[in-house]
Amino acid sequence: MTTAPLRITRVNGSLVEAEPVLGVSLYELAAVGHGRLLSEVIRLSGATATLQVYEDTGGLAVGEPLAFTGRTLSVQLGPGLLGSILDGLGRPLNVLAERTGDFIGPGASVPTLDPTRRWRFQPTLAAGALVSGGDVLGTLEERPGFLHRVLVPPGVTGTVAELAAGEFTVDAPVGKLTDGTPLRLSHAWSVRTPRPTGRRLGDDRPLITGQRIFDLLFPVAEGGTVAVIGGFGTGKTVVEQSLAKHADADVVVYIGCGERGNEMSEVLGEFPKLTDPRSGRSIMDRTVMVVNTSNMPVVAREASVYLGITVAEYYRDMGYRVALMADSLSRWAEALREIGARLQEMPGEEGYPTYLASRLGAFYERAGRARLIGRPEREGAVTLISAVSPPGGDLSEPVSQATLRVAGSLWALDADLAHQRQFPAVDWETSYSLYVEHTRAWFEREVDPSWSAVRAQTLELLQRDAELREIAGLVGPEALQDEDRLVLLVARLVREVVLGQSAYHPHDASSAPLKTFRLAQLAERARSLAAERIRAGAPLAQLDLGPFRRTLIALRDAPGAELSTRVTAAEAALAGILPAEARP
Repeated sequence: MTTAPLRITRVNGSLVEAEPVLGVSLYELAAVGHGRLLSEVIRLSGATATLQVYEDTGGLAVGEPLAFTGRTLSVQLGPGLLGSILDGLGRPLNVLAERTGDFIGPGASVPTLDPTRRWRFQPTLAAGALVSGGDVLGTLEERPGFLHRVLVPPGVTGTVAELAAGEFTVDAPVGKLTDGTPLRLSHAWSVRTPRPTGRRLGDDRPLITGQRIFDLLFPVAEGGTVAVIGGFGTGKTVVEQSLAKHADADVVVYIGCGERGNEMSEVLGEFPKLTDPRSGRSIMDRTVMVVNTSNMPVVAREASVYLGITVAEYYRDMGYRVALMADSLSRWAEALREIGARLQEMPGEEGYPTYLASRLGAFYERAGRARLIGRPEREGAVTLISAVSPPGGDLSEPVSQATLRVAGSLWALDADLAHQRQFPAVDWETSYSLYVEHTRAWFEREVDPSWSAVRAQTLELLQRDAELREIAGLVGPEALQDEDRLVLLVARLVREVVLGQSAYHPHDASSAPLKTFRLAQLAERARSLAAERIRAGAPLAQLDLGPFRRTLIALRDAPGAELSTRVTAAEAALAGILPAEARP
């Protein structure tokens, strides 16, 4: 008895049905049609399999053959990832462009890592060593000054039979175990499967972003999660570029998920020009980019976020601190909605699938700081900073709400603040952080014991400022008492000088925690001193805040080496906050 050949029976956009199917597992990959388009099984019903195709299905016909590969969607992890620009399936875009032109051709298959490049490997173990998943076999220099630790793949155990030093390609064995298992510089990993870790660690260490408003008011812990929510034109991409350049992370993974082609082209052009302030070289030396523009297949967009976080987990497993930027999860959710509609699934709110919240939660749970498996003992972290683009800036829409349920911090960007040239355009009334108490001890120990008090005073000032501006809008600022008008003056100083930053100023694009603290502390001391003068009978019109403002701006723009001198000058300027007739 002969078995009927496997053939396509139905094509619906990016979805394909085929039968008869036997012995196939969920999420298994297949080559579809004569063009051998890459696809993935997402539903099995009897002898019928439903597959989502990661490429354009134009021209695909019923009756064409398909073949299953026996593996799931995986990425090759190893040296050579840093500096690469990958599509949502892990294919290097520069190699694809050389082979297929400006648009990706059907069935294009390109390895993630260059199979011809040789790496100088130095083992740290010898024959006879007992190893298990996560153990460091040896090291190599992936980029100048960046040590790449070659790991035993998770799930592999045994005794090393041989391990050699020398130059190897990523696919060549550098050694083997006594059972014959080869040891290579790279290994494959399924992108939908979280990489295992040891013990999870607490959120007591902040990720220093270099942005004053985040570090002071809305900090994020290493291994934490942040939702950057804002409408069009609020500066989400600029924020993420600033974080990629200045955040205290060893590795940056940037996911451009469903963004406009011209915007991603700008990002691809700008990132290589950014200079890493720590090394003086291009920021790309410690960056991996995953790019899936809005005109690329929608199911590849859905896979791109899993590819990005798998790469981030790989560098975390080496013991590095990784910052993962996902821009934006709204486009990823739209891909889920489109796929769900083609599958005729029961829609949830606004047409999104009912499992949107659980998928988002599972994705966010892959962030974290942990004691890692394997030897030597080490720690690593993946900090997830994801952008969400709600229509019209409406935080009540489903993607924003599902994100807020699982994110540890909200950095809400406001269009009005962006139009006022306030950068970052963060709405401090809406934003919050659940990591404030967890990181408080670190800031008080490493920066200043008064850190929390100054933070609370700054927030109180901004809140009072918002209340007074509403009142002033009704009755006019002249009707306010002098002490209330002082609040408006100092709050404006805080917004513009303390919290506002220029992404293009060499000394203001990033702010060390100590500079951030001194700026906020001096602003609060100026308010307190001026309020004392007013309560003693001095009218506000006679108090001169101009010299102090100029010294505070000079402190804001000062290089790190001049911080102490500029702080002394600003403290001296505080004495100038006196009535004109009282000055010597």
